[in-house]
Amino acid sequence: TCPRKEVMKVSDGSLLGEPGRTPLSKKEGVKWQRPRLTRQALMRCCLVKWILSSAAPQGSDSSDSELELSAVRHQPEGLDQLQAQTKFTKKELQSLYRGFKNECPTGLVDEDTFKLIYSQFFPQGDATAYAHFLFNAFDADGSGAIRFEDFVVGLSILLRGTVHEKLKWAFNLYDINKDGYITKEEMLAIMKSIYDMMGRHTYPILREEAPLEHVERFFQKMDRNQDGVVTIDEFLETCQKDENIMSSMQLFENVI
Repeated sequence: TCPRKEVMKVSDGSLLGEPGRTPLSKKEGVKWQRPRLTRQALMRCCLVKWILSSAAPQGSDSSDSELELSAVRHQPEGLDQLQAQTKFTKKELQSLYRGFKNECPTGLVDEDTFKLIYSQFFPQGDATAYAHFLFNAFDADGSGAIRFEDFVVGLSILLRGTVHEKLKWAFNLYDINKDGYITKEEMLAIMKSIYDMMGRHTYPILREEAPLEHVERFFQKMDRNQDGVVTIDEFLETCQKDENIMSSMQLFENVI
């Protein structure tokens, strides 16, 4: 599990763009900071930490990775194809695959594994609901299991995708029943799950009604035609124009 200090560092109320806090400096405006493609930047992601902590030592011979790929029941597509589909290097994909294989010998991740990962990284709160929603966003075909390919394609979008790609992924997370619209209830469920996971140790201290206030504020901005639901177009347009929403979207990456 990650050190307590590191957990506390990401457990910051500004995660959801708390009122009165502007995480991005004014001169940056709405510009999305492209993450540096370093191992250090990668290791800020809980899912990557979980995988890489289980990867074989770097000293071991990685030239066998192509052979390793064929040793698993659910074989991922070739590394070259995954490299073309994602923004990971071949070496990064090999490391991710080794860790994935060690943690999930069947080649599949289930929802309980996600719950276990997030309970370890956020011990001060209840991560059950958030892990459930996040798992469903990765599990595109609703099969109840995530293959290595789906896992790294999702991670690639979240960690290195364009603003547009990340926002589309976030819309998919909020659209719990996958009907193409986000309702207030859906957004509130996601917000509450993040607040629950962050626990009581956030700074500033979060009030009980904070998630609802947050959703009301978001919806006021996003639901342009006041029909009670947010479409993908409304979501993309509002998020890209609004500095506070973009800031909280960027901070949202702290809980992936």
